[in-house]
Amino acid sequence: SPLIGDLRLLSRAEAAEYFPNLKGFDRLLYASGGARVDGSLLTQILLAASGANLIQKKVNLDIRDDACWINRSCFDQVILATGAWLPELLKPLGYQVDVCPQKGQLRDYQTGLVTNDYPVVMPEGELDIIPFQNGKISMGATHENKMGYDLRVDQDLLDKMEQEAFYYFPSLSQANRMSERVGIRAYTSDFSPFFGQVPDLQQVFAAGGLGSSGLTTGPLIGYHLAQMVQGKSGSLNPADYPIERYIKKEK
Repeated sequence: SPLIGDLRLLSRAEAAEYFPNLKGFDRLLYASGGARVDGSLLTQILLAASGANLIQKKVNLDIRDDACWINRSCFDQVILATGAWLPELLKPLGYQVDVCPQKGQLRDYQTGLVTNDYPVVMPEGELDIIPFQNGKISMGATHENKMGYDLRVDQDLLDKMEQEAFYYFPSLSQANRMSERVGIRAYTSDFSPFFGQVPDLQQVFAAGGLGSSGLTTGPLIGYHLAQMVQGKSGSLNPADYPIERYIKKEK
């Protein structure tokens, strides 16, 4: 994809020009199109740009009189982008949904480094080292299946991942720990995302299973769903992400 940008194999010395003091690598693959994303800030910006009225409350979905009802409000069409809670919304309507929660934890640090132009470092495995502006660096994130919706911080897991991060970036050991964050991703049994019209519900569209790719693929899938509800086509082929494989009417 052109979005990947320039791809180059870098020696350790060449990599040091982008991210000083990295260890444990002989060569690194550099992708100029890579980006650092603050999920919370991205969400705030997208909501502000949309001009949508945000109502934060638990909701129920009902279909009656050929219309969609969310609590007591009626809508012509609905998009369900509820992550790991999609089964909870669709089960009362008689659907089985192949989506499970996956717990993710990360730790934030404050350094005295000038990290504004540092790229993300992604060693093999779960660990990512993600620099932001003004010396902030995030480290994570775990991928914990079968943990349900547990949002408690597991210091032991983060400490173990931290030691791995110190191996690749020893300077991080001099940083101040600032905070830990925990969230829930949605994943499917084959770890593939899906989106489209919910089977047998013409007014209802859904997306799910994005896992840890959500910050990258979520806005693109969201744009495509917005096109679909307007009867337009987008840049993705829904047949490549078949929703009927993951959302099925109970017999």
